[in-house]
Amino acid sequence: MIMSISRRATPADAEELVRLRKVMADSVAGPNPDVSWQPAAAATLRDRLADPAGSLTAFVVDRPGGGLAACAVGTIEHRLGSPGNPDGTCGYVFSVATDEDMRRRGYSRACMEGLLGWFRERGIRKVDLRASADGEPLYASLGFVRTPDPAMRLSL
Repeated sequence: MIMSISRRATPADAEELVRLRKVMADSVAGPNPDVSWQPAAAATLRDRLADPAGSLTAFVVDRPGGGLAACAVGTIEHRLGSPGNPDGTCGYVFSVATDEDMRRRGYSRACMEGLLGWFRERGIRKVDLRASADGEPLYASLGFVRTPDPAMRLSL
């Protein structure tokens, strides 16, 4: 049996997952010194990761010497059923990140493969994500395709 280099995250990984989320956000939108959101995000992750049957999980790769090198976080969303998705459940992937000095080692792929396996075990057959230009080749190699649905957002 081949051992994966990724593992499922635990509540003890919350702070490192939040740190990697900032790495991801900064790489997409540019550096942002605001870290005021981090304590609440870590608390949410600690709570949600503590429930192994819950609807949120993360897969991580440990950094040699401590901390995390990479992660992929995902959640199961429940919507109304539709053609091709009668029960309305779908997966959503977010916070896929690898520290800059640890890139090009297959860590994000390992995390994504673990996360996709988790979705499959849960019976999820549709998984969405938003891809950066840097991430799109990885996602395409895993079978993701562009959809015609444009994303929109309203901040309240």
